[in-house]
Amino acid sequence: MRILVVDDEKSILIPLEFLLKKAGHEVALARTGEEALAHLEALPPDLVVLDLMLPGLDGFDVLERIQGLAQRPKVLVLTARNREADQAKAKALGAEAFMAKPFGIQELLDKVAELLG
Repeated sequence: MRILVVDDEKSILIPLEFLLKKAGHEVALARTGEEALAHLEALPPDLVVLDLMLPGLDGFDVLERIQGLAQRPKVLVLTARNREADQAKAKALGAEAFMAKPFGIQELLDKVAELLG
C-alpha cells in the first residue's frame, strides 16, 4: 500500500518512513501542505498520515483539498494539536482517524493496518 507522510519535522518523517517501509508499505514524504497536494495529484496514496501544523497550507487546508479529489485516500491525522475542537474539525473534514503526538509505535502501526484493511 502507498502511504504519504506529511510533517514538517524531520524527526517525525524519517522514523515514520523507516517503520512504514519495514511494515511493507511504499512511502512518500512531504514537508509542506503544497508538497502533499503535489504528491496527491501525481500518485494518489491509499493513506495520508497528516500533521495539522504545517508551514503554508496547514493540515486542515490539505484535508479540505483531499475532499475534492476523485481518488480520495484515507487520512490519519497525527498531530500535537490534541484539543477536542481540532479532532472534531479534522473528522468533519473527512479524517478517518486522529492520533496525538507523542504516539506509541505499535499503536500507530495498528491504526495504519486497521485503516488500510
